[in-house]
Formats: sequence, C-alpha cells, structure tokens
Amino acid sequence: MIQIREMTLDDIDEVAVLEEQTFSRPWSREGIFSFLIRQDVLLLVAQENEKIMGYCGVMTVLDEGDITNVCVAEHARRRGIASALVKEIIARTEEQGVHTLHLEVRKSNDAAISLYEKAGFVKDGCRKGYYESPTEDAVLMSRRVEK
Repeated sequence: MIQIREMTLDDIDEVAVLEEQTFSRPWSREGIFSFLIRQDVLLLVAQENEKIMGYCGVMTVLDEGDITNVCVAEHARRRGIASALVKEIIARTEEQGVHTLHLEVRKSNDAAISLYEKAGFVKDGCRKGYYESPTEDAVLMSRRVEK
C-alpha cells in the first residue's frame, strides 16, 4: 500500500537516485537538501514497503505555488502514484491558502499532461527551448481555485 508523507532528511539519497534515473538534468543531493529545508517548499514522497516510489514538490509564494518536480520510479509507473502525489500537493497547498498552482512539462510528455489535466490544470502558455538534453519546449499549465 502506498503511503504519502512529507519528505525527511533521511529520504534525500533515495530521492536523488530517482532524480538520476528519471531526469536528463537531475537535481543534486545538495539541491534536494536546499529545497527540503526551505520554509516555502513542501516535498512529499510516496512510499511502499519502506521504499520510496516517487516524490513531488511545490514552492509557494503568498497564494500561488509552483510544482517543481513530479517523479515516479520507472518500475512503479501506471499505478496512480503520480496522480496521488499531485492530489496531495493540491490538497495541502489549498489548506495553506494557495489558490493558483503553476507547472512546466515537456511538450512531448503526453502522459504527464493528461495527468495534470485530470487534476484540473489547463494549458496556458509555452516556453520555447526551456528543457535541455534534449532541447524541448515546455507547456505551461496552471490550476486555479476560486477564492
């Protein structure tokens, strides 16, 4: 059974391995640590049998937030883990008074775009050449909650 909880310092090494396995430009352990200790950042992990299967983060400023990363281990994909993480980020940020969430996603990542749309995000822009390795446009998406 998947448990979603806040990331702790003890999770950094496992999360860093997920980053390295998933992204062409992964966050370093130091980068993860620097986000984890910030007061304006919430990082969640999805854990099963003492093993981290994925994580998600959001940085907030006043009543807005920016989802930084959604990452699920390749062997654990298509089990609803990313969806559960995003739903939990949405719920927790709404409790904090966040009314708008933003994110960027690779234009070719149809699965992630579909997941975000199901969670209430809409496409509202494009950043040309935003991603590297390979170079690719980012689709900008946002989700607004009525105040």
